[in-house]
Amino acid sequence: MVRVSDLEASLDFYCNKLGLEEQRRIDVEAGRFTLIFLGAAGNPDSQVELTYNWPSEDGSAPEEYTGGRNFGHLAYRVENIYETCQRLMDGGVTINRPPRDGHMAFVRSPDNISIELLQAGQPKAPAEPWKSMENVGEW
Repeated sequence: MVRVSDLEASLDFYCNKLGLEEQRRIDVEAGRFTLIFLGAAGNPDSQVELTYNWPSEDGSAPEEYTGGRNFGHLAYRVENIYETCQRLMDGGVTINRPPRDGHMAFVRSPDNISIELLQAGQPKAPAEPWKSMENVGEW
């Protein structure tokens, strides 16, 4: 489970940019939260649960989440790491650890959750611009 502070920004990141698909959604009025279960394309059983705590009834903001890396990270295998990283960059996502080795990259969600991307099968041959890119921030 990953707590998210901005549901729309998180769904844009996880679904529109990362490519996960919403499997189901549960709104719990009494507890004032929403659970959204996302699965990888073609593998809906590999799910991550997003938990969005609604603002309080008085309109104040929900709890601020910090230290997104403290639980570890999520990891997804991708068909083409270079194409995936380019699509993410085109969508405004920072590639914190570029796939210099043709095998592994890291990005961060809007809530600063570390996401590892792994090339399916054998690593791609190192290629520009990736092999010359430096790390950015934390990953």
